[in-house]
Amino acid sequence: MSIAAGDHPAFPPEVAAHLVKLACELPDGAGRSLSLWTCAELARALVRDGIVDKISPQSVQRILFSKKLKPWRVHYWLSPKAPRDEAFRATVLDLCDLYTRKLLPHERVLSLDEMTSLQPRTRPSETRPALPGLKPVQIDHTYERKGATNLLAAFDTRSGEVTGICRQRKRQVEFIELLEMLDRRIDPSVTLIHLVCDNVSMHRGKLTQAWLKRHPRFRMHFTPVHCSWMNQIEQWFSILRRKRLAAPNFVDVADVIAKIASFISEWNEIAHPFAWTPKSFQKILAKVDAAIAAAATTAPVTTAPATTAAAA
Repeated sequence: MSIAAGDHPAFPPEVAAHLVKLACELPDGAGRSLSLWTCAELARALVRDGIVDKISPQSVQRILFSKKLKPWRVHYWLSPKAPRDEAFRATVLDLCDLYTRKLLPHERVLSLDEMTSLQPRTRPSETRPALPGLKPVQIDHTYERKGATNLLAAFDTRSGEVTGICRQRKRQVEFIELLEMLDRRIDPSVTLIHLVCDNVSMHRGKLTQAWLKRHPRFRMHFTPVHCSWMNQIEQWFSILRRKRLAAPNFVDVADVIAKIASFISEWNEIAHPFAWTPKSFQKILAKVDAAIAAAATTAPVTTAPATTAAAA
């Protein structure tokens, strides 16, 4: 094959067809002990299968790019345990309403959840700051485990203010302790406090339910199963992970608790809500509507049994 200087090698359509077929199969199915394909491995497979005598990973990448294929990428999905039915749709619409409508003066909407097993990971050497000359922050690779703590927190969806406590255990008792703190801090003029939580047992247990009965201004709303992204505090937890818990090097658990408390205080000085609109729910609602429509078309048609006229 003669190739002019600066030109890319041209391969017949059969090569591209075989490459696409290979890329659309998992490596195990092609007899390779790989998790995912790379361009280099696909090029090696084409040569091994006798499709071409020689092909570079760059040529493989160009062909795959023209077909909009990236078999080295991974996107996780989850088979839903909860059916995408009218009840699911009603739950999503309830959360959409709580997050997007204008609240009445006597209302608040709080998002609650927990971050578990926050460890000090004490390093044998102090973390070194960045220096001129493109020298990054340096952190010792080794660390010592010294226990862990759990953060239970609430995020105000309109102000962005965060309330949190760190405790060694994560049970209904600790969850109620957070609720008690919220009850003390929120003005009595607020007579309806919506709590958005996931479906773990500590949010639904007997102790929690008993506490809620004694405090009627608190009303629970649960996110659908496996839909934690609908819980706004997860966004704030992501900020906490990036800004305070990345590359941890704390003295001990008490130091972790103190630093998280300081972070919450500093956050509340500049607190802001997250921008949720009805559009935030359009994608999931479209999937739910499609699932409901599909179920309606595949549902068996039942007919009433024929009746015979009574003998005269």
